[in-house]
Amino acid sequence: MNTDSGLHQFFIIGGGAGGLELATKLGHKLGKKKKAEITLVDCNRTHIWKPLLHEVAAGSLNSYEDELSYMAQAHWNHFNFRLGRLDRINREKREISLAPTLDEDGNEYIPRRNFHYDTLVIAVGSVTNHFNIPGVEEHCQFLDTREEADRFHQLLLRKYTAAHTQVEPLRKGQLHIAIAGAGATGVELSAELYEASRQLVTFGLTNIHPERDVKITIIEAADKILPALPDRISQKTVAALNKLNIDVMTGKRINKATAEGLYTESGEFIPSEIKVWAAGIKAPDFLKDLDGLETNHINQLIVKTTLETTLDENIFAFGDCAACPMPGTDNIVPPRAQAAHQQASLLVKSMRKRLAGKPLTEYRYVDYGSLVNMSRYSTVGSLMGNLAGKISGNVMVEGVIARLVYISLYKMHQLALHGPLRVFLLTIADIITHKARPRMKLH
Repeated sequence: MNTDSGLHQFFIIGGGAGGLELATKLGHKLGKKKKAEITLVDCNRTHIWKPLLHEVAAGSLNSYEDELSYMAQAHWNHFNFRLGRLDRINREKREISLAPTLDEDGNEYIPRRNFHYDTLVIAVGSVTNHFNIPGVEEHCQFLDTREEADRFHQLLLRKYTAAHTQVEPLRKGQLHIAIAGAGATGVELSAELYEASRQLVTFGLTNIHPERDVKITIIEAADKILPALPDRISQKTVAALNKLNIDVMTGKRINKATAEGLYTESGEFIPSEIKVWAAGIKAPDFLKDLDGLETNHINQLIVKTTLETTLDENIFAFGDCAACPMPGTDNIVPPRAQAAHQQASLLVKSMRKRLAGKPLTEYRYVDYGSLVNMSRYSTVGSLMGNLAGKISGNVMVEGVIARLVYISLYKMHQLALHGPLRVFLLTIADIITHKARPRMKLH
């Protein structure tokens, strides 16, 4: 399927934070002025900011109230949207192929389609890496997508409701929650689930005693939680988790999962009928077979500092699915939301330069710090991490200030998509309706 518009065809694969921001900005810079045609491809109809998925899982955020329609965003911002999943490309023909789209019953309702591209940008993000550990896929929950987060929330409600209504004593581990992986997702999820257990009792599941019946355990293979962040943040976070009676196990590697719980390499058994796997990421598997493009051991497309793939100057990749070198080191850019946001902003300029035949700018990662939000109980972190070499360490923040900065990160994402007026109106609407809703989604 080819366009006859005669315009340069930009295709962006993946409508996550970075991909949607890029499509929106290019729509305004190029699409609106008829300088190029911008098309975003995603296998879902709606967008939700991935760092919020742990809140969806715990029920502190209603995904149906916070989702954004790709079709509406495309209409408002001068780009096209195509529902579909990329599964192959032909680099010689500059052609992408989208797999047939099936309904819930497995019936095809959108056939396979092929599209010509002049510039292809891949921003498909990452998925949880289960490391082929026995039982993990079968018995653990994942939080890679909105559907998985919604599914976990329904599981949580079923488990708590069943425990509330049953006559016999609770089974060992029945309301125990084990979270494998103590990165930001695992830590933040644990605090949200702690709050959820108390909200469910408040709203009527009074046969459950949170302190006695519910146990939350985080298991981390590294020797500290939040292993990618500074020690000070890790220590502050452990102290906050201890106040919530959340168990933290470090230096423990999971080697098997069953319906009843998790086993560690050292032989320990952690009884838990509710298990979440948040231990590591990888890029989607289909990338390693994408017409010979170079990938690393976790399927990330290897790119230059210009974000061009190493073997094809017409194909770019960024965000979690790309391995971008950090000049002067042996490291790659960390898979963080701030990196994807920075790269999307750079690519807006790069695509305009590409149209003009000008050299592309190289990407330099800037670390603005890290924040970990533990529901309404605590927020800790450091700011201005990029200045660590110029000042005495990072600037530690916690409490109300850290919480406000954490909220501002999402507002920055909304600003990139909607502009200041609409974000202001959305914020006012949220404040007005906040008191009319329960603190937790109960259905």
